[in-house]
Amino acid sequence: MTEHPTALDLPQVDPLPEGTQKYFDICQDKLGMVPNVLRAHAFSIEKLDAFTALYNELMLAGSGLSKLEREMIAVVVSSMNRCWYCQVAHGAAVRQLSGDPALGEAMVMNWRAADLEPRHIAMLTFAEKVTEASARITEGDRQALRDAGFTDHDIWDIANVTGFFNMSNRVASATGMRPNEDYHAQAR
Repeated sequence: MTEHPTALDLPQVDPLPEGTQKYFDICQDKLGMVPNVLRAHAFSIEKLDAFTALYNELMLAGSGLSKLEREMIAVVVSSMNRCWYCQVAHGAAVRQLSGDPALGEAMVMNWRAADLEPRHIAMLTFAEKVTEASARITEGDRQALRDAGFTDHDIWDIANVTGFFNMSNRVASATGMRPNEDYHAQAR
């Protein structure tokens, strides 16, 4: 593909190092595409490696949060930040992981319209407050998560997933990152 994944003219390293090419090949095999966020970072293998290491740790490693819960946070934060790339990409992930296209749409448009468990309402309320005004988080906000069944480790993970997507939303929006076309039709 010759089109850049962002509005910036930052060509991908060519040829890609063997390890990076292997990672891209795994994405192609598992996802049917290489996500544009990875292609966008591939102008600098060091930046790509840092991004993927943090993403993989937060979104794929062991946690008291399910993969779906982490994707729900990603979508709600991205919706609040109006990040086109992440709303499309992570909205597709919510649809796929939940098996519920309506849930994916609600997460993108207005998560409060979704029929959610109290645990998820507490989690997303916290993520929303971190996104809007993190300095206003109090012990009462953390206690609300504990009351909903989250451990302190889970609270750490919620805060970190929220923070990661606030950062990556801003980069994606500022660089005009485009979602892969394939995301639009997934899990519908």
